[in-house]
Amino acid sequence: MKKLSNPFLVYGYESPEYFCDREVETAQLISDLNNGWNITLFSPRRMGKTGLIKNVFYRLQHEAKDAVCIYVDIFGTNDLSDFVQTFGTAILTAMLSKGEKALRRAMQFFAAWRPVVSMDPMTGEPSVSVTLESRDSTVDLKQIFELMKDSGKQIYVAIDEFQQIMSYPEKGVEAQLRSYIQFLHNAHFIFSGSKRHLMADIFLSPNRPFFQSTRLMELQAIDEAPYYTFASRFFRQQGHQLDKDIFHYVYNVLEGHTWYVQSVLKQLYADGEDVVTERQADEAIRQLVQDNNAYYETIFSLLPEKQQKLLDAIAHEGHVSAPNSGQFIARYRLTSASSVSSSLKSLTDKELVYKSHAGYQVYDRFFGLWLSRR
Repeated sequence: MKKLSNPFLVYGYESPEYFCDREVETAQLISDLNNGWNITLFSPRRMGKTGLIKNVFYRLQHEAKDAVCIYVDIFGTNDLSDFVQTFGTAILTAMLSKGEKALRRAMQFFAAWRPVVSMDPMTGEPSVSVTLESRDSTVDLKQIFELMKDSGKQIYVAIDEFQQIMSYPEKGVEAQLRSYIQFLHNAHFIFSGSKRHLMADIFLSPNRPFFQSTRLMELQAIDEAPYYTFASRFFRQQGHQLDKDIFHYVYNVLEGHTWYVQSVLKQLYADGEDVVTERQADEAIRQLVQDNNAYYETIFSLLPEKQQKLLDAIAHEGHVSAPNSGQFIARYRLTSASSVSSSLKSLTDKELVYKSHAGYQVYDRFFGLWLSRR
């Protein structure tokens, strides 16, 4: 297993060595999948859902070498045809690792899709691409599930940003998927999403096809103690110290939000020195915020004035549990409760703010700091 020059990953998954904690969540997901459950997994973006899924798949494939693990990110899909092509490509890619026989069977099954296996010129690894003719996507979707059913293999599928299917123009997509999945006994699914209210609509509304068809898991921030143990180990291996109080400071500023904490740790590790003062942590955070200065300036300047004022107010508060309260409106000289409600909906739709258990807050932690420190 290769050693990374910087162990604090902000994208992708390498191995359990570089994956922080989530032992309880990993064990729970593996147990649920092995016992026939499908899972709904949700949290804000950059909390670590994808890393957790990849860690679960790593463990599953080490426990059962013949298991097929398929990860599909549908965030960039716009309709059922996009979904089918993305899903089909993911299945063929997964079959690459299961040998020539499995891949040949899959390619024969999808012959009408004109699958092509090629070598990635950058990595030297084989990759699959498919081209769909203008056909009935419903028929193609059925074919995918028939292949999975007839494969004779134990299959685990993670569909990330699953709430995207709600934006497809075709009607009945949820019902189609549910009708295939409920009779697929050799395959189990993780439906992952970052928009809590949309995921709740899909899986908790009595009039929806997926109602009460899964176990729910909401991913929280990694606890501070195991996170410090994980981080400090790599600093010691580097010959340096990560002071516990300084880690506590970073963790609190970013409220344990995984990607942002990882980014700061990555910067501090790259500096190659003992981390013993808040000044060092603040400088690392300042650099990371400054890297996005032009982007934040653009985003903020394009907002209407009322949305700018509300976003700025939320950033300064940190969390706002009652944005329509007279006290909050007066403190930041906002116009009215109705205006705040309208602006809040727009900011939420643009994913600039989101509602957590503590209240409304700026979605991008670094953007929030940029706003509050201007």
